[in-house]
Amino acid sequence: MIALSLAEIATAVGGQTHDIPDPSVQVTGPVVRDSREVEPGSLFVAFAGERVDGHDFAPAVVQAGAVAVLASRPVGVPAIVVDDVQAALGALARHVVQRLGATLVALTGSAGKTSTKDLIAQVLQRKAPTVWTPGSLNNEIGLPLTALSATEDTKFLVLEMGARGIGHIRYLAELTPPRIGLVLNVGTAHIGEFGGREQIALAKGELVESLPAKDEGGVAVLNADDPLVRAMASRTKAKVILFGESGEADVRAENVRLTDSGQPAFSLHTPSGCSDVTMRLYGEHHVSNALAAAAVAHELGMSADEIALALSEAGSLSRWRMEVTERPDGVTVVNDAYNANPESMRAALRALAAMGKGRRTWAVLGKMAELGDEALAEHDAVGRLAVRLNVSKLVAVGGREASWLQLGAYNEGSWGEESVHVSDAQAAVDLLRSELRPGDVVLVKASRSVGLESVAQALLETGAEGEVAAR
Repeated sequence: MIALSLAEIATAVGGQTHDIPDPSVQVTGPVVRDSREVEPGSLFVAFAGERVDGHDFAPAVVQAGAVAVLASRPVGVPAIVVDDVQAALGALARHVVQRLGATLVALTGSAGKTSTKDLIAQVLQRKAPTVWTPGSLNNEIGLPLTALSATEDTKFLVLEMGARGIGHIRYLAELTPPRIGLVLNVGTAHIGEFGGREQIALAKGELVESLPAKDEGGVAVLNADDPLVRAMASRTKAKVILFGESGEADVRAENVRLTDSGQPAFSLHTPSGCSDVTMRLYGEHHVSNALAAAAVAHELGMSADEIALALSEAGSLSRWRMEVTERPDGVTVVNDAYNANPESMRAALRALAAMGKGRRTWAVLGKMAELGDEALAEHDAVGRLAVRLNVSKLVAVGGREASWLQLGAYNEGSWGEESVHVSDAQAAVDLLRSELRPGDVVLVKASRSVGLESVAQALLETGAEGEVAAR
């Protein structure tokens, strides 16, 4: 964080200082909520959770080097006491962002947020110092913590914004007002909570509504290929730039294809020129993500050649997202188990089919959460798609939703041998260990709550007789 005195922090958050002998002492280290992350000069944020109360760690974090604690009550050590710790954290982020003068880029969407955020960060980092959301810490706590990690030399701040209801993105945008806002897509992730795609679009569009006007530098980057996103142009006073494969897109892809290993390649067209891209990531769905990143980079002054080179060299910065690892015996494990929704599940299956040409392919899938009344139809459709893509075997893992995956594949298949339903992750591991052959490709994917990353990890440990080479 930029250096701030405890007095300035207290004023910014509307708090009272307690047990602070010298309010001019500065916070020079990171702002953290996990006591294990405290460094000398830190500010520790004490949240009272259901199981653990951060206030109990106050003496230990100060002993470890924290300058003070942001707390909801006096804790016997230097503290700034506020009525609402979460609101105070947000107020501090807003104060720091105003002081920074960095360009804020915010993005949202039903699918692909984290992968796109990682691409934008890697592209912009080539131009100037960039800070971005780690992993998927995109909520009312993770977002301000990311903003507070920026320093005096930060020029670009790339923030992922998630939403579980109307008003969430509006709130996040008030904490960290973006100049550039990107909406990727409107899908069915969390549709059970929102109640329909139109409601999801209403929530995601809060981002473009928050942008400054065109003459103040505001830019809305919208997906030309998604009608619900494209319609958001009417909800903003910012400049609108479209990305996608549509001929009307300002930043678009032509001659899209997949390499033999399943990596996308295309010709990138921007208003400033054209250049060829061959990505290190896997799956055609990354083309849209790359175009979104390219549109942001173009608006920030990068040339087509600079953008194409950065996209071609970019990798995955976040774990368990199409993480491809080849075992010494030639089995390829694709760990995409961080999360799942119908759009990302279909994209992952298509990537598996492309990677597995001439090889046996396995889709180890679990439930997609928060689909509400759409759950049965969406799981059935994913199971059917696996068969249509000629995936050699679907292994559906878990309870009711997994049985729907398996039933969809069974009903779509010719002989009923294309799928199997197993009770849990260990049963899936046992099955795969007994049936995998050298050269097979295994995709592992489900919603985070299922914990299927354990299957991928077990398969890699099984094949770790020699050095495992990650690609």
